[in-house]
Amino acid sequence: MQAVDALIRDRLHSEVVLVRQVAEYIISSGGKRLRPILTLLSAKALGYEGQHHIELAAVVEFIHTATLLHDDVVDESSLRRGRDTANALFGNAASVLVGDFLYSRAFQMMVGVNDMRVMQVLADATNVIAEGEVLQLMNIGDAELDESAYLKVIRYKTAKLFEAAARLGALLTQQDEQTETAMASYGMHLGTAFQIVDDVLDYSGEAAEIGKNLGDDLAEGKCTLPLIHAMRLGTPEQAQVVRDAIVHAQRENFPAVLAAVQGSGALAAALSAARAEAQLALDAIASLPDNPASQALRALARVAVERNS
Repeated sequence: MQAVDALIRDRLHSEVVLVRQVAEYIISSGGKRLRPILTLLSAKALGYEGQHHIELAAVVEFIHTATLLHDDVVDESSLRRGRDTANALFGNAASVLVGDFLYSRAFQMMVGVNDMRVMQVLADATNVIAEGEVLQLMNIGDAELDESAYLKVIRYKTAKLFEAAARLGALLTQQDEQTETAMASYGMHLGTAFQIVDDVLDYSGEAAEIGKNLGDDLAEGKCTLPLIHAMRLGTPEQAQVVRDAIVHAQRENFPAVLAAVQGSGALAAALSAARAEAQLALDAIASLPDNPASQALRALARVAVERNS
């Protein structure tokens, strides 16, 4: 990861000062670096001995960071990872354009790896992520959203890059199709579990711990899994409170919605779904060689659902 961070800082260079300022701010603002870690671990778990996994880990982080910059503009967010968002500090226009810079820099770096299959996987992932963002936008204020539609959004928007990151290890080591599919499945289920837990934390964590404003999703009219379960499992009164809050996208309704979510068993149901996804991730890599990297991949699946931030 030290090598990845050094490469990220090197490739952030631009003659345009504002590009450097915004990119450096968002890259240095913390975060778990899960996606580049996943790229490194997947390669090492399969015995990779080269250096391209470092470059691809940086590419994956650039793609992720670009999506964050654009996402915060769309969501009108003001806080991420406990700090002001880039758009809050530098404005929406700068955030969108620097996001474009990071996307294009990621593709420049991909070319350097000189592997058409790697480029295809990352290009496809980037396209699917964009589709996921649009899907989520279309679902704003829709209180009738069901679990399958919710899962489709997060598998496009979040889990797809996890899937690509895990698949890269198989591509770098030229694994057979079965192993490649297994790694991709691990990443997809891990990313799904991770996002479900993120959505649970919006109704169970402390803002200081999770690094964003509690109730942000509600204020944006997003129907996440805890809300879907609250409407399904709660009393008619609880379901109506949640439904109205989604339709009207009002943060002031958060206390009543929080009470409904916590009192209906919705959080336990959502966490159960996350644990099931984590188990599917573990099942997918059951046949991996036993080494420190594969052990870390298994630990990552467990940590994804046990965290509080």
